Amino acid sequence: MRWLLMTLLVVTMVSAQPALTFPPPKVNAPTAEQMAQIKEKTAQLRKALSSKNDATLQLYLKAAEYIVRHGEFFGKQAEWTLTILDDGLKLAAEGKVPAVVPGATNVRAYRSKIDGSLQPFAVTLPADHGKDANKRWPLHVVLHGRDGNLTEVAFLHRNRGRKAAKDLDHIVLEVYGRGNNAYRWAGEEDIWEAMLGTSRFARTTPGATVLRGFSMGGAGTWHLGLHFSDYWRVIGPGAGFTTTKGYANGLSLTPVQEKTLHIYDAVDYAENAFNVPIVAYSGADDPQKKAADNIEAALGKLGLKMTHLISPKTGHTVPPAYQKKLAEQYASYTLKAKDALNPADKLVFVTYTLKYPDCYWISLQGLEQHYERTRVEAQRVGKDGADLKTTNVRAMKITASEVTIDGQTLKGTAPLQVRKTAGKWQVVDPNAATTGLEKVPGLTGPIDDAFTKPFLCVRGTGTAWNVAPAAYAEADLQRFGAEWSKFLRGDLRIKDDKDVTDDDIKNYALILFGDPGSNSVLAKVLPKLPLTWTKEKLTWNGKEYDAATHVPAFIQPNPLNPQAYVVINSGHTFHADAFQGTNALLYPRLGDHALLRLTDVKKPLAMEVVASGLFDEFWKFKPEKP
Repeated sequence: MRWLLMTLLVVTMVSAQPALTFPPPKVNAPTAEQMAQIKEKTAQLRKALSSKNDATLQLYLKAAEYIVRHGEFFGKQAEWTLTILDDGLKLAAEGKVPAVVPGATNVRAYRSKIDGSLQPFAVTLPADHGKDANKRWPLHVVLHGRDGNLTEVAFLHRNRGRKAAKDLDHIVLEVYGRGNNAYRWAGEEDIWEAMLGTSRFARTTPGATVLRGFSMGGAGTWHLGLHFSDYWRVIGPGAGFTTTKGYANGLSLTPVQEKTLHIYDAVDYAENAFNVPIVAYSGADDPQKKAADNIEAALGKLGLKMTHLISPKTGHTVPPAYQKKLAEQYASYTLKAKDALNPADKLVFVTYTLKYPDCYWISLQGLEQHYERTRVEAQRVGKDGADLKTTNVRAMKITASEVTIDGQTLKGTAPLQVRKTAGKWQVVDPNAATTGLEKVPGLTGPIDDAFTKPFLCVRGTGTAWNVAPAAYAEADLQRFGAEWSKFLRGDLRIKDDKDVTDDDIKNYALILFGDPGSNSVLAKVLPKLPLTWTKEKLTWNGKEYDAATHVPAFIQPNPLNPQAYVVINSGHTFHADAFQGTNALLYPRLGDHALLRLTDVKKPLAMEVVASGLFDEFWKFKPEKP
């Protein structure tokens, strides 16, 4: 119990009010002697690891390289870097990762499927873990708050030699989350990849996973908890935020941006609390109490409840007495795990996008319109039947053999694949190919969604048609790489167009930079993309533009592999200013598609958005409103 209390402890922030920009932490530059030692030991470790591919061993090298690359010597991190390098050299000499230690924190790393980067996580095990081969423990997934001093070096040093409390009665996974991003985009995927890594050595109880966090970790808990409400046994968000507007004040948003706020605004998914208990915490005087208030108000309108512990006369912190209360609440739920073999008889599921399509025994496969409220209320009937009421659903898969959907009864072999056409539901062959492109799970847009899956950036090596668009594409790729490294803690996979293989096309979303003259892969897919592009002009959504001064940026299913994305001339559509501000600012700026007009030949990235939008459910331009 004491371990849970310790991991709940949060350092009080100077202010819990959202800031559009956070000042960078103070850098304490290494002395000349320290820097020389860091360089020397880094070279030694690089050589020692040259034939060793284990992710955890390689993490020590990455930690040193990244802190130097980005000049992130905050506090005592120059000194810590030398310590971590010494630890890495010792492990390299031993040639293997240390054995898993019960009663202690075990730092491990995985190679992310997204970009191949090394990402750390820390798992603390009870003292008797492994003694009884049949014994398992609840898993607590802990999401950290915003920490401007967080680096790989700091994460390793913080968990170095760390012991578990003697009475620890569960397993604790503390994620790195790729830094500070409120567990959005690649940061969201980090949770699942770290949980997979944990499962390889930690004996966790299925169906007894707690998700919890405070401040930025609270924001992550709200959105992950409600997006995946069928997975968690209980969620414990503290503070954080549950809306973008009203938290990040003073925003002036386009209609496209307004729509795509539905991806991560947790309050929109409040009704999913039907499927998962919420034990929220707030300080009574903490401005971030509004996060829980928003959800509680939404639930009140729906006739649903949550537990909301409020500490009187308390700001942005969790007093010990409330740490104890929270621990007791979590334990009361994990005593009885969810039964994966007998999922809920009744569910209520809300989503706005097929990025989040599943809840227990239903899987949405098509929406009538993305970013509109989509709802399914489903009740098991008899041994293998179900009664469902739907809103904004066009296709779905149901683990049942006889269903009544919106009053219409259908029969078949479970799982049933059903589709609505002209207002009528029918059973369809799940193995039959769909006619044409559709937005389906894994292929939903917007542009930013491409960077939550394995992707490969492809630069052109040919002769560009026009100077300014070529300069923009090159500068945008460079910016994307720099921001990905700094803020998402990885290096982009990049290839020249002439080096792209069939395996690349099969395994990756392709992010193509350039024009059809410079990039041969772009030229190859162009005939099946929704635009006409010549050296002289771009025909975009029925209008013509000067190709010398305009650049298209958009996402589509890849004509060479329709199960993966292709993106043209764009990395993430938000940039350094958003990462450096409140994490609520990490929302899509361009939707599925945009046409950019270049405005200054001396500044390659200077542009204005001429048009932006969302493709329809069949990846076509929507008619423009008069």
